[in-house]
Parts: sequence; structure tokens; C-alpha cells
Amino acid sequence: MPNKIISLFSGAGGMDIGFHQAGFITAVAVEQDSSCCATLRKNMSDTPIIEGDITTLPTHAILAKAGLQPLEPALVVGGPPCQSFSLAGKRMGLDDPRGRLVLEFLRVVREALPVAFVMENVKGMMNWEGGKALKAILDEASQPITYQNQIYQYQVSYQVLDAVDFGAPQFRERIFIIGNRIGKSFTFPKPTHTAPANHQADLFAKHHQTWQSVWDGIGSLPNADEPSDTAMKVAGTIKGRIARHGY
Repeated sequence: MPNKIISLFSGAGGMDIGFHQAGFITAVAVEQDSSCCATLRKNMSDTPIIEGDITTLPTHAILAKAGLQPLEPALVVGGPPCQSFSLAGKRMGLDDPRGRLVLEFLRVVREALPVAFVMENVKGMMNWEGGKALKAILDEASQPITYQNQIYQYQVSYQVLDAVDFGAPQFRERIFIIGNRIGKSFTFPKPTHTAPANHQADLFAKHHQTWQSVWDGIGSLPNADEPSDTAMKVAGTIKGRIARHGY
């Protein structure tokens, strides 16, 4: 029971894979995009999938699908849509319905009362309107919660991490917001990889590896086959998906 997680905005399941590797089990995955849900059903066939809009999904329905009660989930995890905070987007932030989906994430946290939660988003969230979005999220996440005559409160911290510093062959800066209701201080992981130039100068370089290149990541893959009929069919849906979902 204590290793079960609720996955929100699950996409194709990338974050779930990481948590599975850490010993957790996805008790339920919530995702609106039908193509992503098809991928989840293919790769996580034993996991209950809710295909739907989280703004219309009550938390008790998510818990019921997971077979859990409030206080029982180990984690709520997910990366709410980030287009409204991305430097590549229009930066509408909390004025954009997609930006307010981060508050839907926290609504599930506050009502499901997991031991802890992990939210991931783009670095641009930190400086939208001088940090307005980030402050709203931190304030909401740390408000006291009363459940069955007990008061719970999440201790929240955040940090920007870059995937390249942890062995991924990609520069990908993301903010991670972590909270727990058991009063534990959270220490973010230290980088395991450094830039080649820093690696030469760093007195502690023996404890790090150099950044991975794209060739390191995919150079050993075989030559790609011609796109399948399914791949071509999915490619034909991209324009419509952008119109419907914004990505």
C-alpha cells in the first residue's frame, strides 16, 4: 500500500517510468490526450487509466479507481501543462486555463492527502510576473488541511534541475516542487555529471562523469525503419491535437 502513487497529467508515462524504477507502483494514471492514453494502456497494461479532463474529475473518483482512501497514497506526481509558463509560449500563466491546471493538481493533493507529492514544470514558472505563479502554488500547497478532525500540512520546497547534470543527453531545465506532510526536510539530489571544461578544473571531478552527448545517447541505435502505417496515422493527428490541446 505505501508505495502506490497517483499519476496526474501522465502523458505517455515518462515520469511513471522513473518512479517505477524507484520501486513505486502507479495505482491510477489520469490523462486527457487519447493518443497518450493508448500508449499508457499498451505499456502499463495493469494500470487503471482514466482518460478525461481533470477539471471534471472529483478526487474521490480518482481514489476509487486506484483502490485507495485519503492518506493511503504514497505520492501524487505529475507535470501539469506548461505552455502558459514556457519561455516559448505566450506566458499567460495563471490567466490561462492551462496554467490553472497546476491548482487542480494541488486540489487532488489536498483531498487525497498522499504522504508526499512531486510536481514538475518549466523553469519559466519561476519568473512569470515576478514569481506570481510560483508563489500562488507554494501558498496553496502549504495551507493547513483538516481531515477527520486531524490537521495536516505539507512542507514544501523547490529547485530547478537540469537533466544533463544527471546523465541525460539533453539540456532540460525543469522546476521540481516537492512537498510532504510528515515533517521531513527534503534534500534535492546533487549533479552526477558536469561539463567537460568544468570536469577538468573541478577538484571533485573524480566523483562526477562528463555530460552525455546526443551520440552517447542514440549513437548505438540501429538505422530507423521506414515509418509504419500507424506512425503515419499518428503524425496526421498532430495538427488537430495542437488545436485541441495546445501541444
